[in-house]
Amino acid sequence: MSLTTSDVQKIARLARLAMNPTEIEAARTQLSGIFELIAEMQAVDTNGIAPMSHAQDLSQQLRPDVVTESNQREAFQAIAPQVENGLYLVPQVLE
Repeated sequence: MSLTTSDVQKIARLARLAMNPTEIEAARTQLSGIFELIAEMQAVDTNGIAPMSHAQDLSQQLRPDVVTESNQREAFQAIAPQVENGLYLVPQVLE
């Protein structure tokens, strides 16, 4: 698919881009190249190929789920303006 200059001008207007004629021509060339690549990729026969979530078959290395920090709730709540039963009290914002 090849774009015309008027196509690129319309896209630029819709995207609220101010483009001079040189920029429009450069964008037309780049966008046409992208559309050609997409058409080339769509022409590939993918029947019988299972979809993949990633291009490489990798697995995530997970660390053990262990507590590494000490409980500092009392220290944090000691400087809070109002606390009740381990909860922070804040002004009501909705009626």
